[in-house]
Amino acid sequence: MKRNLSLLLVLTFLNVFSQTKYEIKGFSEKYRGLLTIEKGYEKDVFKKGTITVFDSKTKVIEIHSDELTFELEKNEHVKTNILNLPYGKQSILIYKDFNFDGIKDLAIMDGQFSCYHGPSFRIYLEINNKLTFSPKFTQLAQEYCGMFQTNDKTKTIHTITKSGCCWHQYSTFKVVNNIPSPTLTIEEDAGFAPFYATTTTEWNGNKKNKKTTKTLDLEYDGLSEILSFNLIKNQKRVVLFSMNGLALNYALIKPNDTVEFSFPIEMMEEGSNFKLNKTKNTLTFKNKNATYQIYQTSKEGKVNAIGILVTINGRNYDLKGVLNSIEGDLETLKDIKLNNLISE
Repeated sequence: MKRNLSLLLVLTFLNVFSQTKYEIKGFSEKYRGLLTIEKGYEKDVFKKGTITVFDSKTKVIEIHSDELTFELEKNEHVKTNILNLPYGKQSILIYKDFNFDGIKDLAIMDGQFSCYHGPSFRIYLEINNKLTFSPKFTQLAQEYCGMFQTNDKTKTIHTITKSGCCWHQYSTFKVVNNIPSPTLTIEEDAGFAPFYATTTTEWNGNKKNKKTTKTLDLEYDGLSEILSFNLIKNQKRVVLFSMNGLALNYALIKPNDTVEFSFPIEMMEEGSNFKLNKTKNTLTFKNKNATYQIYQTSKEGKVNAIGILVTINGRNYDLKGVLNSIEGDLETLKDIKLNNLISE
């Protein structure tokens, strides 16, 4: 029994003293830290270890992590207060005022849990002369891309997150009673390029307003414009185009360059067909309760009428086009084969 106890004590001793320890100094006048890296992880990019924060007398916080990253000063002390946003270096300790009360708070790295395996942090606010864990602030440092950014002038907090190349979200928060509350979120979605959607959500107290605008990039690679013209009544522009020679698309663009309506709703949407009448030189498509017919007539080799006939609930509306605004020709469709184009 004594032999087993002695062996356990020896193994514990060897394990403790085989760990690599780094002092963390200079980031605060009130606190100091200790970084302990477990044996075998010293040369790994992501190191397994423990961050311990002390005040002048006792241990205040201890966080264990399987994936810590850090840099050392020339004196072998751990670098702190590094915050290069959004995707730059971020140190394991960041001592800064996060809630704009004039008192510095503490962010401690707990791993790589933010977007795309980026650094994540637990946030402790200095409240009543004590570091207090904040779940809401920590959420901002876990569910976005790395650590959040503060703006001392506007007293706002800013986050960014993304999904692949085509979706980004930018959010702004204000602090109310030590809790970050959203005031503005902007989402940019290029998942249906060449269409780009921007959704803006604003909060005014408990009231939330959401608005989505869509634009069309006519210079997008693979886009071929077939016909476009302005409408006389409102100067909105009608655009017919194909993508990569596969499908036909229609868009109605406002004078401010935002898309009011497009068809199909999604690129290559099944069952969203156009019908071309080669004899009458018309192109027809249907959307819910409305039927749209683009027409073009010519006399002596020149276009003398162009526009869209819209039928809604049995009522017809003739939206005439401006002749000198025409680019392209509807007759081009007679010689093109597209997946969603049916010729009659």
